[in-house]
Amino acid sequence: MTTSRDALPAHSAVDGASPLQYHRLARSARSYRWWRPLLVAGVGAGFYGTFMLGALLWAGVAALLSPGFAAAADAFATSAHDVSDPLVLAVTLLSLIALLPSLFIAQLLVGTKPVGLLSSVAGHLRWRMLTRSLRVAFAVFAIAQCITVAISAAQGEPLTQHVDASTALPALVIAVLLVPFQAAAEEYVFRGFLMQTVGGWLRHPLFSVLLPVPVFVVAHGYDPLGQASVAAFAIVAGWLTIRTGGLEAAIGLHVVNNLAVFGLGALGLGDVNVTSLGPIDLVVSIATMAVYAAVVVWQFRRGAHASTRDVPESRSLASTADRQPGMPG
Repeated sequence: MTTSRDALPAHSAVDGASPLQYHRLARSARSYRWWRPLLVAGVGAGFYGTFMLGALLWAGVAALLSPGFAAAADAFATSAHDVSDPLVLAVTLLSLIALLPSLFIAQLLVGTKPVGLLSSVAGHLRWRMLTRSLRVAFAVFAIAQCITVAISAAQGEPLTQHVDASTALPALVIAVLLVPFQAAAEEYVFRGFLMQTVGGWLRHPLFSVLLPVPVFVVAHGYDPLGQASVAAFAIVAGWLTIRTGGLEAAIGLHVVNNLAVFGLGALGLGDVNVTSLGPIDLVVSIATMAVYAAVVVWQFRRGAHASTRDVPESRSLASTADRQPGMPG
C-alpha cells in the first residue's frame, strides 16, 4: 500500500534510530548548540525591526508625496486602536505577519536545519492535515456560535450591533485574506520556535507546552478572564502540536478562531475591540477548544501520520531517553 507525503508510519522501525517528538527536533541537527536559538531570536528580532522601520519610512515618504495618503495616515492615527477600521485591521495583521519571514530568514542564516522541521516531524507543512483541521474547526466554531447566540437571546442581550456598510465588506475581505497568514505566523513563533527552543533545553514536553504560555498571554491585552481563555488556547494548541507532531492543528484552530472574531465583528455579530470576557463566554471558549482537540486527535489516530521523527543516533544530540515518545493523554 502506498502512502502520501503526509501519511508516514507513526513509529517506523529503523535500526539505530531515535524517535524524536516535535519539541525535540532542533536537537536532531549536528549544528545544534544550546545558544543557537537565542542567536536566531536576536537575528529575527533585528529583521523584524528592520521590516517595521522600513514600513514606517515608506509611509512617511508616501505621506509627504501624496496628500491623500497623508489624510489616510491621519485617520489611522486617530483610530489606531480600533481594529474595526479596515486600515487599522490591515496594518495590525501585516505587522504580525512580518514575524514569519523574520523567523524563517533568521533560521536559514543562523539556525538549525532543515527549517521545515519547524512545521512538523515530516519536515514540511502537512497540507491534508491542515485542511482537515480547518474543516473541523469551522464546524465546531459554528456550533459554538449558535450556542453563544442562544445564550445571549435567553439573557435578553442584543444579538447584533450597528454595521457600517462602508467598512464591513473591506474588513471582512481583509480578514479572510490576511488572518490565515497572521495566525500561522504566531503559531510558528509561539508553538514552533519557542516550543523547540525550550525542547532543546528541557526534555519533558510539558515544559515546551507551558513555558511559552505566559509570553503568549502577555502579547494579548485582555482582562483576567480573557487572559485565562488565551492561556487555555495556548495550552491546547501546544498539546495538539506535540500530540500530532506538527503545527497544522494549532494553525487550524488559530485561523478559525480569529476569522470568527474579525468576521463576526465585521457583520455586526460581535465586538472586535472587546478586551473582557464573561464567565459563560470563558466556559464556551474552553469547551469549544476541548471539543476541537478531541476530534482532531481522533482523526489523527485513525490516520497514518507521524507524531515523531526517526533520526539516526549518529546525527542526533538527543539522549536515549527520547526513545520513549508520547505525551500523557
